[in-house]
Amino acid sequence: MEHLLWYDAPASDWEREALPIGNGRIGAMVFGGVAAERVQFTEETLWTGGPGHPGYDHGDWREPRPGALEEVRRRIDEHGSLPTQTVTELLGQPKTGFGAFQNYGDLIIEFPGLSEEAQDYRRTLDISDALAGVAFEADGVHHTREYFVSHPAGVLLGRLTADQPGALHCVLRYEPGTDATDATRVTTEDATLVIIGALPDNGLRHAARIKVIPEGGRLIEGEDRLTIEGADRVVIILAAATDYADTYPAYRNGIDPAGPVAEAVAKAAASTYDDLRAAHIADHSALFDRVVLDLGGSLPGDVPTDRLLTAYGTDASTPAADRALEQLFFDHGRYLLIASSRPASQLPANLQGVWNASPTPPWAGDYHVNINLQMNYWLAEPCALGECAEPLFAYIEALRAPGRVSARTLFGTEGWVVHNETTPFGFTGVHDWPDAFWFPEAAAWLCRHLWEHYAFTLDEEFLKERAYPVMKEAAQFWLANLRRDPRDGKLVANPSFSPEQGEYTAGSAMAQQIIRDLFKNTVGLAAEVEDLDTGLRIGSWGQLQEWKEDLDDPQNQHRHVSQLYALHPGSDIDPLRDEDLAAAARTILNARGDGGTGWSKAWKINFWARLWDGDHAHRLLAEQLTGSTLPNLFDTHPPFQIDGNFGATAGIAEMLVQSHLGEIRILPSLPAAWPTGSVTGLRARGAVRVDVAWAEGKVTEISVTPDRDGELDLRSPLFGTAARMRFSAEAGRTYVWKEEIK
Repeated sequence: MEHLLWYDAPASDWEREALPIGNGRIGAMVFGGVAAERVQFTEETLWTGGPGHPGYDHGDWREPRPGALEEVRRRIDEHGSLPTQTVTELLGQPKTGFGAFQNYGDLIIEFPGLSEEAQDYRRTLDISDALAGVAFEADGVHHTREYFVSHPAGVLLGRLTADQPGALHCVLRYEPGTDATDATRVTTEDATLVIIGALPDNGLRHAARIKVIPEGGRLIEGEDRLTIEGADRVVIILAAATDYADTYPAYRNGIDPAGPVAEAVAKAAASTYDDLRAAHIADHSALFDRVVLDLGGSLPGDVPTDRLLTAYGTDASTPAADRALEQLFFDHGRYLLIASSRPASQLPANLQGVWNASPTPPWAGDYHVNINLQMNYWLAEPCALGECAEPLFAYIEALRAPGRVSARTLFGTEGWVVHNETTPFGFTGVHDWPDAFWFPEAAAWLCRHLWEHYAFTLDEEFLKERAYPVMKEAAQFWLANLRRDPRDGKLVANPSFSPEQGEYTAGSAMAQQIIRDLFKNTVGLAAEVEDLDTGLRIGSWGQLQEWKEDLDDPQNQHRHVSQLYALHPGSDIDPLRDEDLAAAARTILNARGDGGTGWSKAWKINFWARLWDGDHAHRLLAEQLTGSTLPNLFDTHPPFQIDGNFGATAGIAEMLVQSHLGEIRILPSLPAAWPTGSVTGLRARGAVRVDVAWAEGKVTEISVTPDRDGELDLRSPLFGTAARMRFSAEAGRTYVWKEEIK
């Protein structure tokens, strides 16, 4: 029950109500209709744009612009700043062939003659088992339907059942979801809908198969549909693929996707549904069950999730349901990452994870790398889902080849670069949206995730073979592109832009903090940039400055607080080590306020957690649940944007355990709203598992288990006056401290 989302009516709205399932490659949204079911699905690599689209250029300048970048730098040095439109005219260009994530289509299951008047209706998503279900009674027959997307089998599966023999009558058909209906062909063979096509935009080949296995009754193959009459049970198997590959410059694997799709369906059909289901649950649970959070709440069994969300925070005398909803929201974020990003995925989770119902999704459903893609993966390491970040690591590596070309074309230097928006086809150059087109620091920010994986695992082979080469090349780009600031002689990024406000300047706080972070983490290069501007300045009204000049307006409540990168995900601002900087961070956060869109509130949860203010972090969590969460628990920007889900889950973990400064801090930001609880399975840097229990707001038990031999440094009031415990730990051994509350 504690991991169950449930509703007492079918979904009518994709964004707000349908329920997501996925295996990283295939995503689906289940509506749970009675007389007609809709299962909308995607395949992660079905994208328009890129190679094959006429004039695709990766965002690199189509014609040489000798001196353009130097002219911008000269003017900024002379005037201090430049308007966004001026810089855009000099350095930007319209997108060509950028493309968008596509909706593969809908599996429609119609039940002729079945009454829409259903009794005892229940639509569910069990996030601990990754099973979506529908149950109801209509015309005296009890119907159950179940759907999941199997990672081991690589297919979507469904099972339709009725409690009376021969009571299932249904018609299955496919409705294309892209604008490429003229290029998609649907036929039937061997009780299977066979879908073959190519996107007219770029020629990307795609294929899908939907096989039906009825028990009892008879199956009739139509030209483009399958009809089942009088069955006892029906099993559905769906597979989809494209010929995409993450290899520059073609981004194609040369394989007709119809072959792998047919093989996947045939292999799944050779197993029983029960065996496939059991393997799926075991696979998902092995990840999901690693972390168990208990905030002392309980979900009322008679209140659907949407009404539970509506009632959240309205009755202070009954906090149990609120605590349970917060716990469910945390677990739901972990569920969504498992469902949208697995080691077998070819791409990381995008702005909508792996779910999309439109040929033109918001922001193309792309990869925004000025925070959004990074936020998607903040929870991976602390929530023991490090392998779910593998698609991100592979994607970062794949960006290097086009990124090198962009570095040479736009900057005239070596190294690699990517700006604020990119796609599966290596769009590493620029576009022409004035407030967002220029963000060469994105590559350095992405490199932080490679370093974090090492910090959490101490996997030296990963560091040597994968992380360090990418980080070093990104650092070399900045060694070649930093410029002396005539104001003080410090090394700065010029031009730099603080998302998504103000003018272009030199040395904006976020740019300097990200670059400094990269150099700190890239061993052997930090010594070469001792005079790098830190990006850490306290302004005239006590605020942490967003720009090198003291330009912050205390009335500005913009959703971005970019100068706090050094607080989170960076680690240069800490209340224990520099209270002045921490106070400046609090000042700017209070001035900007608790408003903003879903992802912005999620980031602020992490900010306040790092400032050891659990009550304020919890206030932001409550704001997100009441103002930025849809009935199906999707985060909304608006519209739906999944980074808010992921960022909030990361923020909750950050409230409970922190390890970014060489010590493991236990319950650093526990809010008063969580007086009693426990969490098991969180991970800390240094390859350590951490379990914690607390009561009456105080730690009662700490358990740590390191994966490697080495020194451990823990901080908690449980350790007495010094509040610290430092000792040499042995790999695999569990160390436990307890204290009873009297």
